[in-house]
Amino acid sequence: MKGQKKYIFDIVRKKMVVLTPEEWVRQHVIHYLVQESEVPLGQIAVESGLKVNRMGKRTDLQVFKNGKPTLLVECKAPEVKMDDKVLAQALRYNLKVSASMLMLTNGIHSALYLVKETRTEYLEKLPTYSHW
Repeated sequence: MKGQKKYIFDIVRKKMVVLTPEEWVRQHVIHYLVQESEVPLGQIAVESGLKVNRMGKRTDLQVFKNGKPTLLVECKAPEVKMDDKVLAQALRYNLKVSASMLMLTNGIHSALYLVKETRTEYLEKLPTYSHW
């Protein structure tokens, strides 16, 4: 803790980051991806920049396989409702990223989608990385 701010160690960025509610969710997702889905740490990118309608935006997490983004994760603070607005945001970002899977989470509720050409399909569970 520095001053009034709390910090947490980010295992991807290998540094201490301010522990906001959204960061709490992001760090839990990172650990879930590594421990449960067996994603290699080096295949996760945190807060990657992109342009959407000429505006600078950042994806929360991207997971790569064979050099291509395969999973795009949109993290929200626990009090943020997982609704169509969150899905629309992730889909807008994914127009630039072109990941085949989306994960939306606020740490309490999560939704997984397989992205097909013009539609999304709900996924019950994220497969292990070796099955992507």
